[in-house]
Amino acid sequence: MFSVRRVFIGPNGPRAGWRLLIFFAMFVPLYFGTNPIIDFALRRLHQEIFTPVAALVVFSVSLAALFLASGIMARIEGRSIADYGLPWRRAFCGQFWQGAAISFVSLTALLCVLRLAGVFSFGSVALHGADTWRYGVLWALVFFVGVLTEDFLYRGYLLFTLTTGIGFWPAALVTSLLMGGAHFLNPGGHGLGPFITFLYCLVSCLVIQRTGDLWMALGIHGAWDWGAAFFYGVPTSGQTAQGHLLTASLHGPAWLTGGTFGPEAGWPNAVLLAIWGIFFSVWLRGVKYPVVASNQLRPSAAGG
Repeated sequence: MFSVRRVFIGPNGPRAGWRLLIFFAMFVPLYFGTNPIIDFALRRLHQEIFTPVAALVVFSVSLAALFLASGIMARIEGRSIADYGLPWRRAFCGQFWQGAAISFVSLTALLCVLRLAGVFSFGSVALHGADTWRYGVLWALVFFVGVLTEDFLYRGYLLFTLTTGIGFWPAALVTSLLMGGAHFLNPGGHGLGPFITFLYCLVSCLVIQRTGDLWMALGIHGAWDWGAAFFYGVPTSGQTAQGHLLTASLHGPAWLTGGTFGPEAGWPNAVLLAIWGIFFSVWLRGVKYPVVASNQLRPSAAGG
């Protein structure tokens, strides 16, 4: 028999679709409503949009809007931000640094392969003395806040809530398609960039499922962006950092180098992501995501 209640209420409380609708009804106005705040801050700081200080302002304000909307949903649902994959007690835990190390070493290995292929040059040192530390720390802050914003947007509340409705891997597929599609708008995004980003997102979801939260995935993402943009000075997702350590350059076919999108958009990186998928599947055992205090949703119900 048809029941209006069943349209809105499922086995895990209010149905995922309605919760997502409420979330985006709050987040979208909050996100676009921050533009005047960002413009005002950049004018007062006399910063152009592609400087590390400007990027930090943009990401910080956007993250505040994201946390506000997610925090309100947590109150409505009787949950916490930790349930959405971000337990603060595990901030910068050992797995975060393991992910960061794996990512930076992998990026370096990828660039060495491109160097052997004759399509990449490490260049020379562009920064010296205090500038090295100043830009290094600034870009580390920028990329941490930036990847926290991006990862929590796609693989925080959105991934968790979709998981309660359709299971983990279907939810991972949807969120990965969304993030990959969004990268089509990045400079150089008309090539392999969005597809490679989609593959990366699937690997990131695997890491989240096996570790139980976003912290290792944040270490992987942040170290890659910092290593590419600051340390080596190559584009990452089509963006180039102002103030980078090395003057590296890519000079070869886009299918190898990634073109203006950066080395992450080349086929060699697709091979690296396949290696990552196998490595993390073997190394990280057991399904630990999602973890909900109310036990309304168990890992076995999440497509694992």
